[in-house]
Amino acid sequence: MNASLSEMRESTALCYDSLNNSCPRTVYPLTLRLSLYFLFTTIFILTVSGNLLVIFVIFLSQNHLSTATNHLILSLSLAGVLIGGFVMPHSMTRSIETCWYFGLIFCEFHTTVDVVLCNTTVWHLSFISVDRYLAIFHPLHYRNLMTKNTGAAMIISSWGLALVFGFAIVISNPEVKIREDFYKSCVGGCFSLHAREIGLEYSIIFYFIPVCIIITVYGRIFFVAQRHAKVIHSYSKGPKLSAQLTAKDLKATKTLAIVVGTFLFCWTPFFMCNIIDPLIGHSINTLLYESLMWVAYLNAMFNPLIYVFFYSWFRKTAKVFLSKLFMQM
Repeated sequence: MNASLSEMRESTALCYDSLNNSCPRTVYPLTLRLSLYFLFTTIFILTVSGNLLVIFVIFLSQNHLSTATNHLILSLSLAGVLIGGFVMPHSMTRSIETCWYFGLIFCEFHTTVDVVLCNTTVWHLSFISVDRYLAIFHPLHYRNLMTKNTGAAMIISSWGLALVFGFAIVISNPEVKIREDFYKSCVGGCFSLHAREIGLEYSIIFYFIPVCIIITVYGRIFFVAQRHAKVIHSYSKGPKLSAQLTAKDLKATKTLAIVVGTFLFCWTPFFMCNIIDPLIGHSINTLLYESLMWVAYLNAMFNPLIYVFFYSWFRKTAKVFLSKLFMQM
C-alpha cells in the first residue's frame, strides 16, 4: 500500500513541493483555471454588491427601516455580504487549486464561519416565510404580532442556532472520511464539511427542518391564496376587475415559485449527496461535492433578488441611490 501511495505522489503534483508530507494537487489546464477564477470572482462580487445594495437602500428608506421584516432582511443581507466577502474567496482558491494555503488554524476557522453563515441564512429564510405567513393570514393583527422584539428574537434565533451548531461541530471534531490515510495527515488539505462524518444529523438541523418550515408555510399561502382568488373571481363583475385579479394571482404565484424553487435548487443537491455518500462508502467524487457547494453558495447571491427586488419601493429607492452614486463618480 505504501508503494502505491509513493507512486501516486511521484506522478501527481504536490501542494508544497518542498514537503515530504504534502497533499497531492490536481492541476487543471490554465484556460480552465482562469475561466473558473473569473466565474467565481464574478459570483462573490455580485453577492457582496447585491447584499450591500439591499443594506444601503433599506437604510436610506427611513419609512421602511423600522419594520421587523426589514430588520430580518438587513440581517440576512449582512450574512450574504460575509459569505461573499469572506467565505467565497478562500473557497475559490481551494476549489480551483485543490489545495489549502492558509494554514490549519484558519482552515478550522473558515469552515466554522462557512457553516455558521450558511446555516443562519437558511434560518433567516425560514423566519421570513413565517413573517410573510403572518402578514397574509393575519393582516389586522400583523403589527401586533411582528413587533421589533419579535423580529429581534427571530434574528437572534437565526444567528444563535447557527453559532451553536457551528461550534458544536468544531468541539465534537467529527471524523474526516477519506479513503486513504495519506490524505488525512498531509499538509495543504482543508476538508470542508462534505468530508466530515456528520451526515444525517447535520442535514436534519441545517436543511430538512428549515425546508419543511418554508415549504409548509409557502404551500399554505399559495393554496389559500388560490382558493380566495377563486371566490373573488366568482363574485367579481366585469372583465377589467377579473383581469386585474388574475394578474395579481399570477404575480403572487410566480413569486412563491421563485422563492421555494430557488431555495430547493441551491441546497437540495448538496444535502442529498451529503446523506447518500456515507451509505455508499464515501465514493462520490470530490469535484462533484465542490460544484454542489458552489451551487448552494449561489443562494446568497439570489436572496437580494428574491426577497427585496419584488418590492416596488425598493426599486424606486435603488434607482435614486444608484443615480446619485454614479453622478458623484
